[in-house]
Amino acid sequence: MSSTYRGRIAPTPTGYLHLGHARTFWIAMERAKEAGGQLIFRDEDLDPQRCKQEFSQGAIEDLRWFGCDWQEGPDVGGSVGPYRQSERLTTFMTAWEQLKDSGYIYPCEKSRKDVARAAQAPHADEEASEPIYPESWRPPFGHGKDAQSPKDSNWRFRVPEDRTIEFDDIRLGPCAFDCLRDFGDFLVWRRDGVPAYELAVVVDDAAMQISEVVRGEDLLISTARQILLYEALGLQPPQFYHTPLLCDTSGQRLAKRNRSLTLRELREAGHQAEDLRTSEDWWSGLDD
Repeated sequence: MSSTYRGRIAPTPTGYLHLGHARTFWIAMERAKEAGGQLIFRDEDLDPQRCKQEFSQGAIEDLRWFGCDWQEGPDVGGSVGPYRQSERLTTFMTAWEQLKDSGYIYPCEKSRKDVARAAQAPHADEEASEPIYPESWRPPFGHGKDAQSPKDSNWRFRVPEDRTIEFDDIRLGPCAFDCLRDFGDFLVWRRDGVPAYELAVVVDDAAMQISEVVRGEDLLISTARQILLYEALGLQPPQFYHTPLLCDTSGQRLAKRNRSLTLRELREAGHQAEDLRTSEDWWSGLDD
């Protein structure tokens, strides 16, 4: 790593942050400091139904209390803003148009539930994974190429056949995922008018010159998908460092939807950030 290192922390404001988020973001901050680089805070507030301003502000307040620091972000400014994804839709639309004109994506009327029913194996954890999109549902190459806008359709990336996506994770080492077996055609644009996670993250990480992405290991397959998007858009992917997931006493990973104890609740209960950071459970799994 060098002084050109640029990392990022990128919470999604759909709820208050819990300890699992804090540990991942703390690791990202420490790696940026160790490299003598910069850390960027990005608010990934694209979902109009679930994202709320109170959670956006809460993430900044709670992470500051926890001891996290960053050099660029919505609260401090910077040269590659805006730092809220909801203010970057023009940039995402440009990427959608490039992918559409090159034939990498196509409009799709099928919902996630349709895909799950087709696979006959819906996933309990829809955020972490999704069923394989049936190849028989793919339209011919070039379908949708004349579209002037995404309109009210989902748009999917056409995953190549007979290819394995390989990358070296800084913590985990060599990783490999087989196209159309480990993952299928994935969403890049949603019918509600916003880019999907995979596209927005790639576009923003490239625009913000991120050199290393630190995030949870539940997103390993997302990394494989995103490498395909980097290639299709002619962009250089960053390096990746996937952290272990923090689990509760029952072995269940911490998650917003499971109402895991939040940083805000811990602070209000009188806990000290330093004590939380130095507990034995905090560092468990990092050397696996």
